[in-house]
Amino acid sequence: MARMGFQASNVAAACGLIDEMRAWRDPATGERATIFLGFTSNLVSSGLRETLRYLVEHRHVSALVTTAGAVEEDLIKCLAPTYLGAFALDGAALRARGLNRIGNLLVPNSNYCAFEDWVMPQLDALLREQVASHDDPAVPPEQKLVWTPSAVIARLGRAINNEASILYWAWRNAIPIFCPALTDGSLGDMLYFHSFRAAPHRLIIDIVQDIRAINTIAVRAKAAGMVILGGGIVKHHIANACLMRNGAEWAVVVNVAAEFDGSDAGASPDEAVSWGKIKPVGGAGGGRGMVKVYAEATVVFPLIVAATWARPGSPGGEGEGGEAGKEHEAGKGGEAGKKPVNGWGV
Repeated sequence: MARMGFQASNVAAACGLIDEMRAWRDPATGERATIFLGFTSNLVSSGLRETLRYLVEHRHVSALVTTAGAVEEDLIKCLAPTYLGAFALDGAALRARGLNRIGNLLVPNSNYCAFEDWVMPQLDALLREQVASHDDPAVPPEQKLVWTPSAVIARLGRAINNEASILYWAWRNAIPIFCPALTDGSLGDMLYFHSFRAAPHRLIIDIVQDIRAINTIAVRAKAAGMVILGGGIVKHHIANACLMRNGAEWAVVVNVAAEFDGSDAGASPDEAVSWGKIKPVGGAGGGRGMVKVYAEATVVFPLIVAATWARPGSPGGEGEGGEAGKEHEAGKGGEAGKKPVNGWGV
């Protein structure tokens, strides 16, 4: 494939860089590289969810960054199915039948009703713990419970208790899932509704703890690799965390966006070099490689995984994701974050 040309050669280059990330060891300590995996919500809506779950289940990555849609779609698929439709189905006709279209996939309104029925009691439980902590005079102010997006996601992963779920395996393997736009989706709708249902109390979710957490993971990494499917916030959040360590050593980006509009999604890896988010390759720059594959992720990423993480005898191995989950205090704020259970304070 490497000598085929066009995007086939870029796919081969991506596989080579991922194998390098996985095989790398710190000469002094033997620690592995920290691998960040970012993906957009539509990929969890699709069947690529199973490929992503495989990577998390077998601890092949250190930390995830995704969007609210991916969090809720992963949970919803544990409650009700998504159906294959067609890109050309009429929107008004689908609306009349209570069907929501994601590309050529269909999600019935009833799926979101099932999600609401399931998630509201989970939010109630989070709020009860928060209120109990804040009302307890024995808990010092600096140790009062404050939830973070990653801690909420971990709790939902534990609660769904379903081995088909990405969230479940991330919780079980202490792999943090960062979601800087947690309110941008059905989960945000649920948080909105819950704020009225629970009044005068209100669930508090602190994004500052999570930016500290992901940036600290990057800073402490002996070497860092980025594997990004899609663009937007998931791409930039990982890249910006790696800025805190003067850039990632490796970067693999898979999307179909072009750079002529100046968007972050379309930006080439070399543009990130100019910002200090990826290290320059060659000389004293410290970078080890970067590539952008111009392709739709559901087509090429299963091939990339089959040629790297899932290939028998390939470098790395299960549990290669490094120490990020162990160091990340992604449980709760205060005392609970200091005494995590299974790597999480939940």
